[in-house]
Amino acid sequence: MPNFALSLPLGAVALLLLSVSACQPISTDAADSEIQKWSCQTQDAPFSYSVCSIDAQALMNGRYSLKLFWQQPDSTKSLLTFDTLLATLPSNQALNFAMNAGMYNENYAPIGYTIIDGEEIKSLNLKEGGGNFHLLPNGVLWWDKVGKVHITESNALNEQLNSGEAKPWYATQSGPMLVINNEIHPQFNPDSTSLKIRNGAGVCDDGHIKFVNSDEPVTFYQFASLFNDDLNCPNALFLDGGIASALYAPSIDKHDKKEMGVMVGLVENKD
Repeated sequence: MPNFALSLPLGAVALLLLSVSACQPISTDAADSEIQKWSCQTQDAPFSYSVCSIDAQALMNGRYSLKLFWQQPDSTKSLLTFDTLLATLPSNQALNFAMNAGMYNENYAPIGYTIIDGEEIKSLNLKEGGGNFHLLPNGVLWWDKVGKVHITESNALNEQLNSGEAKPWYATQSGPMLVINNEIHPQFNPDSTSLKIRNGAGVCDDGHIKFVNSDEPVTFYQFASLFNDDLNCPNALFLDGGIASALYAPSIDKHDKKEMGVMVGLVENKD
């Protein structure tokens, strides 16, 4: 191929380079980085689901915090709905997303280990029994005062509590575990036909905590496989299912109106 050379005065070359430089896009890495601290998305495969995630490191800088909510301020009355929670939040806080956070009784009180703001509401439940909660092993989603999040099998957490290794500031117990140390719960049947809307949480290899709500009925095995195979979460916990699954995520136009017990939400401090 022929090579053509174009001679230009040095002043013209300098002017050309300056104009090209002025047209380069300004880096948005800082803005993108802030946006990616948390996100909510909808996905279509392997089934339809919504997922909200938060960078674990972002929970340690004071701007963002995971919190559990149950009762109205200065009251023993349950919040029950996302709308009530929103109405009772301090004006300097924003709720970026929220989800129901575990199973409850007929009075909307939690049936498993629950700690809110360092106060134990319900002790760790290690009993055997029926229903999903007792499809052992079950587990606890918890985080300490610094904001480091864990999902731990209940008996293992009991040992950590007794030794002083674990010091939860917030905790919610539910069951069954979906994924335990990179293994799907041993009692889940790949051929099951029990299909329900389900929601849960996972602590994942990419450094994010992910909260997932299936937007269509799925089996336990399908739901656990999502956390294990697609989201790469070594440990994941089922929170609830059926009519109890609820998600508030305005960035993806999700705002369930269901009544529930304890809720988990990502709060952003605006100060």
